[in-house]
Amino acid sequence: MNEVITIDVLQAIKERRSTFSFQPEEVDLSILKEIFTYGTWAPTHYMKESWNIKLYQRNGKKAFVDTIISSYQRIGMLKTDNDSKTLKMIDSMKQFLLEIPHHALIYFEKDPDPIRYEEEYSSVCAFIQNIQLAAWSYGVGMLWTITPYMHDPGFVQEIGLDGEKVKIAAVMQIGYPKQISRNKGRTAIEEKLEIITE
Repeated sequence: MNEVITIDVLQAIKERRSTFSFQPEEVDLSILKEIFTYGTWAPTHYMKESWNIKLYQRNGKKAFVDTIISSYQRIGMLKTDNDSKTLKMIDSMKQFLLEIPHHALIYFEKDPDPIRYEEEYSSVCAFIQNIQLAAWSYGVGMLWTITPYMHDPGFVQEIGLDGEKVKIAAVMQIGYPKQISRNKGRTAIEEKLEIITE
């Protein structure tokens, strides 16, 4: 399962799917490093390579998940009482998140110039798409999440980052897929394409 599958890049683009359920088996760290290395070939303005990764796995997931729960309570998405229904919901969320083999938090340093900021953010998004495609070639699934806790200054501080200086672009859930989502198709490009000839 750790061997790379030879796959054409165009085929990978069409066949890659977001992964919503994962097998319990971890992806070997050497494979993850290869996947992230492919990501670094993304276009990057002025060769800044702005992407940074915090990878949470094994026992490291527990504190990360606790921080997520605290954030959801702080921003009002979860109650803070000891009601049995609330506690059951928290336990269920924790179990779900802890069963995901790896969580990769992708962040970058903010540039005060708004144009440079957009350039860096775009570059990091290209890095993320590259790692998704590379992962698929290894039989590894990912889910690109952009969740409310990423915008919570308390969460950013609790994971050891300075929210004034960095922006979290995504948290990637990573592992071998338990099942692969069906092909939902795409809108014909003619409906999105405007051709101007004069």
